[in-house]
Order: sequence, then C-alpha cells, then structure tokens
Amino acid sequence: MQTAIDKIRELRALHDDGLLSRQEFELRKNAILDASYQPGERPADPDALYDAAAPAVRPGTEIGLMTGQEIGPQNRRYRLERLIAHGGMGQVWQATDLATHAELGHSAQVALKILPAHATSAASHAKLLIQEATRARRLAHEHIVRVYEWAQDPATSSFFLIMEYLEGEDLDAVLAREGRLPLARVLALLDPVAAALDYAWDRHHLVHRDIKPGNVFVTTKGDVKLLDFGIAARARASGPASKLDAPATSGTAGYRAPEAVIEGRTPEPTLDVYAVSVMIHQLLTGVLPGEPGGTVPETLGARQWEVLRGGFGRDPAARPASVHALLAAIRAAAGPSAVEQAAQDARERVEQERVARELAARRAIEAEAAAVIKAQQDEQRRVQLREQQRRERLEAEQARLARKESLRQQLLARRDEEVAKTQAAKEEAARKAAQLKAAAAYLAQQKKAREDAAAGAVGEPVSQERAPDAVAAVALADVPTAAAPVADTGILRDAFIDGSGSGPAMVLIQTGRFQMGSPEHERRIAMAAGSQKNWIARETPQHWVGIERPFAMGRYPVTVGEWRAFAQASSWQPAGEVDWAAPGFPQTDDHPVVGVTWFDALQYVAWLSAATGKRYRLPSEAEWEYACRAGTKTAFNTGDTIATTQANFDGTFTYNGGPRGEFRHGTTKVDTFAPNAWGLHDMHGNVWEWVQDVVHENYDGAPDDGSAWETGGDQVRRILRGGSWLYNPRYLRSALRNGFSAVLSNDIVGLRVVRELM
Repeated sequence: MQTAIDKIRELRALHDDGLLSRQEFELRKNAILDASYQPGERPADPDALYDAAAPAVRPGTEIGLMTGQEIGPQNRRYRLERLIAHGGMGQVWQATDLATHAELGHSAQVALKILPAHATSAASHAKLLIQEATRARRLAHEHIVRVYEWAQDPATSSFFLIMEYLEGEDLDAVLAREGRLPLARVLALLDPVAAALDYAWDRHHLVHRDIKPGNVFVTTKGDVKLLDFGIAARARASGPASKLDAPATSGTAGYRAPEAVIEGRTPEPTLDVYAVSVMIHQLLTGVLPGEPGGTVPETLGARQWEVLRGGFGRDPAARPASVHALLAAIRAAAGPSAVEQAAQDARERVEQERVARELAARRAIEAEAAAVIKAQQDEQRRVQLREQQRRERLEAEQARLARKESLRQQLLARRDEEVAKTQAAKEEAARKAAQLKAAAAYLAQQKKAREDAAAGAVGEPVSQERAPDAVAAVALADVPTAAAPVADTGILRDAFIDGSGSGPAMVLIQTGRFQMGSPEHERRIAMAAGSQKNWIARETPQHWVGIERPFAMGRYPVTVGEWRAFAQASSWQPAGEVDWAAPGFPQTDDHPVVGVTWFDALQYVAWLSAATGKRYRLPSEAEWEYACRAGTKTAFNTGDTIATTQANFDGTFTYNGGPRGEFRHGTTKVDTFAPNAWGLHDMHGNVWEWVQDVVHENYDGAPDDGSAWETGGDQVRRILRGGSWLYNPRYLRSALRNGFSAVLSNDIVGLRVVRELM
C-alpha cells in the first residue's frame, strides 16, 4: 500500500509533466497530509508517515479529494463542487463539466460517482466497471438516472462514472424526516419504480438487485428516479445453466432475496419484488419485517397484508411476477383495516342518528316549502323567457356581423389570388426562358463531351470547365419538387482517375438567397422544449445570406463503405476515441460512418479530390443550412415538428406537440427516410455533420455570401449540424448550431461533403 510520501512523489511527477497546476498540486498534497494525520497530531519526524498505527483517515479517496479540485483526463475535466454522499462504494460529488464534450447536450452540472481504489485495483474489476457503465448508458428511461460516461483520473488512478445530477432526497431521508408514510403515497412513489424495472427487464433483460430506500430518489420537482443500476444482473442463456453477470453478494442485507446468494441461478424480476415488498413494509411501519417492533401495518387490510407477505416470502414462485403486479395486487385487495373498520362503524351509527333527526325536521317544513318552491318556479320561468329573447337578439346580430366579415375576407382573398396568379405567371415565364437558354448550352457541352470521349478523352458527368449557364441548367433540372424524391438520373458521381471506383452520390444545388438563423417565435418554442439560452443565442441575429455559386452536395452522409475505401487506399490512421469500424451498435456499408474527427474529415476530402481530380471540401455552415432548408422557413424541412418516421432521433422526447416515437439506440441506413425537397437524405438526425466553420457565439460579423467563417471565434472547435440518433428533437432544427473539439471523435458524429462546380 502506498504511503503518503509515495503519493506526494506521484503528484509532483504529474505536476512536472504539466498534468497538474501548481495550485492543484498544493491542494492535493495538503489533502494527503490531512488524510494521514488527525488535526494537531502531525509529527515532526517524516518517518512517522510509515507508522501503521496512525489514526484513521477522514472519508475520501486514497490521495484525498476536496471542493474546488479538478479531476478527469486532460480533455475531459470536472471541477468538484460539493460532496453529496460517501460510503463503502466510494463518493458521490456534485461537479461542473469543464470538457468540450458538454457541448453535445447534457447539463454542465453532473454527478460523479468516484469509486475507491480497492474496487478497481484489479484489471478485471476495472473491466467490469467499463461494462457496467456501457450497460447503464443504454438505459434511457424517464425514471432511471442517466449515466453519461465513465472516465479515469490520471492523478489518482480513480475510476468514476459521470451521471445526471439530481436535486432532492432519497426515500431514506424522506422516511427519517416524516416517519411512517400513508399507503397511498407509498404506492404513488413506487409506481415510477415499477415502470423503470419493467423497462429494464423488457428491453435489456436486467434485474436491479439492490432496491432499497437509498436507491429511490425524489427530485425537488416531485419526479421519482431509480438509482444505482451498477450491480444490475442480466440473464445470460449461454447453456443449460444460465448465470448472473453480478456476484451473488450483490445487494443490501435485509433487502436481498434468499435465492440471490445461490450461484448460477437465473436472475428474475422476483428478486426485485422481494426487495420492494420489504421496502413497502419499512415505509409503512418504520422497520424491516422481522425486526424488533415490527408489526402488521395498520394501514393494510387483511388481504393486502397477505399479498405483501407473499412478496417477501422465501418461495420466488409464490411472489407476484413483477413489482408492477405487486402494486396492482395490493390495490386490488384494498379493504379497511381493523382500526379503520371500527372507526367506520362508529361513523355509521352517528350518521344514522343524524339522518333520523333530519328526517323529522324535513317533514315538518315540507308543506311550507312547497308553496315557496312553486312561487320560485314561476319567477324562474319568467326570467328564462326574458333571457332566451335576449340571446336570440344577440345571436342574430352576431350572425349579421359574421356574414359581413366573411364577405370582406372573400373579397380580400380574391384580390390576393389575382395578384399571386399574375406574379406566378411572370416568374414561370422567366424560369422557362432561363431553362431553354441553359438547356441549349448544356446540350452543346454534352455533344462536345461525347466527341472528346470518342477521341480517347475521359468523360465525366459534369466538367469543371462547364460554362456557368450550363451548370445552372443542370442544377435547375435536378431540383425535385416538394412532393417527389430525386431520380437517380439527377445524381452526379465522379469516377476515380485510376478506374477503381467512384465518389459519393452528389445532388446539384442552385444559387439562391435565404434567411439564416431562427426567428423569434421558433426560439420561444425551443426554449419551452428545454433549449438553453446560450444555445439559442448562437442562432441570432437572423440575417440574409446569398449563395453566389452553385455546388454539389452529398446525397447522403459519408457511409461506412465509402470510408472503408478511403482507409484502405490511404495512409490514414484513426486517432479518435471511437472505433469507426465497431462503434458499439451494428452497422453495414450503407450506414453513416461515425467516430471521425474534423481533421479526419479534412484528410478524406483531400484524398477524394486527388482520387477524382475534382475539388471536394466540407460545406460551409451557410451552404449546409441552405441545403437543409430546401426553400422552407419552418423549424425543420418537414414543418414545425418532426416524427421518428421522418428522421432517426430519440423518440422518447417530443417537440412542439409532435408524436412520441421510438429510440433506435444507433444509426439507421442512409436511405431509410424520405429526402428533403432537394433530394438530400438525413439532413435531420442520424449523425451530427462536420462543417468548415469555426465556433462563434452568434452571427455578429458573419459572412453574407455563403462562405465559411474561419476567422476569430474558438479556433479549437468546429461547427456540427443536423442532430443525431442519441438526441431529442429540439437539437434537429435547421437553425441549430453545435460545437465540438476538432481533435475528438464520437459515436454520434459523421460528415457530408461538397464538390465545387466552378
């Protein structure tokens, strides 16, 4: 075991290597010394640091943690703000996320669960932590605390989990403050727990194995969250005897079912039913079943007690099949308890006596009341007649005004229709004239291309030397209507010079002018959906941008197959954190590639340009938004809302009244969804797409000619557009701008390319 001197030497080595600032070194050194000696007992002799009989240290990691320290790898740092809890399985801190990874959506405030060194000292233990963190990251449910990632602090070698930060208290604290809880409240608190456990079993075949009041959290908003799926067990049917992923000793004594200690037993939801039944008894009585002072809960009827006692019985087969079934059975068996029955009988006797007295009094006044009632009825009929006459006069006047307004609106609409028809006729005539002129130039160019091919020249779909009018003609011919996708004949694809293949399918985009950014009403809706103010500010001010040159844009994001051709033909070596060939979910050659950095994307377009002899590059941010909108002015090119039948995103969330959909847990093929009006697929969702521009906090000073904005701003980060499969729909809006470090990769980030025409 390391001594305090050894730990301080390691800290000094990290400081010398530039991994710790001087201030951070001093803070951690003092924490080590404080952990080694109680106040007032620090010896003058340094050799005393090796004394095995030194007083017990304060709670903390082996080299000490304190408020204000930063932990984590160099590109993913977290500042510790407040110690929330600590125990045998480590410490839980509130922390501020300082890494650029925070730009991909989760809050800057997170919870860090820092495991003690002994829990991950062996390689097998560390591997188990990584597997558990990966498993927990897939649990996307509103009543399960979200786990974002795991990391290791190079200064302490401590592993930790990055989780959703919650404000509130667990049921242990509620029970300590309020004492016994009423049955109705207990069942209401456990309904979300049942829903979370059903989701974990149905979707992932997971059993929690450590249900207890300390792992059920009630937020300040009243939401219920299930914590600590870290020891959750998965049923693995790899042979006749299925077994658990988690050790038999997992769980907490008193809440652990008897069969949980049997090695090799298949995990079933009845393990969690046992723990929840014990917890219900504790919440109703204040003690666990069988403890001194434990009794039948007074708030339970006889049949309800039989259901609850069966829930924590020793025979798993006799328990309800799930926690949801347990709660339903308790409700179905509702009936008064003995105390409640006695009180109810007393109330009924009092009520009978009261009814008898009232009946006698009522008979005495019925005769007198009859005359009064008749007089009131006569007066009421007269009032009703006058009110009916008044309503009829008012309705007649309203009908007259409505007819007058309808006539006025018809006249205005007829006038606007005539103006629109005249304008449309002028625009159609001008468009046809431009098409005829450009088509003639295009036919002449095609004839020349065929003559060159006959003479031995290499042909290509679109020449770099084509006249601007010819390029515009092709662009106009290839733009689809909003009601139909682009046919393959309108797609440009450059052949490789060596004849080994061809580049990505490209769609020709004509010049035009559009308003870049979001209008005020769209920003209000996005804020209501949960967007942060600093994200919304990036979309302002809304401004006009002119796309001065036509260009071709990739019909799809770059696919796995296209990236594999590049990787095999070039000297490219991956340097990111995600393996593009195995990102953690299934992919084919027709899925979009992920796990590429911005610098990887630059290498790809450089290789593609050399392979085809054409000029390929990343799109500018203005070109991307222009192509994504495809002439629309709404939040998405599908309208002011979007569904998972139109794009790949986390459908457990909705936007602006849209429908709830599915969460696919990975990418989809690039041709899964219909294209936008200009023939481009996956402009919303599936993967974030790199563009050329540097990150700026708003559009003040941005170019208005469609070119990339590469001066000023945050030079270490580049813009991402489009949203991804992991994100909720508010991140898919056409105007939304994200930023990410140019040297990092992620399993939700890909790219789309542009080919210059002039």
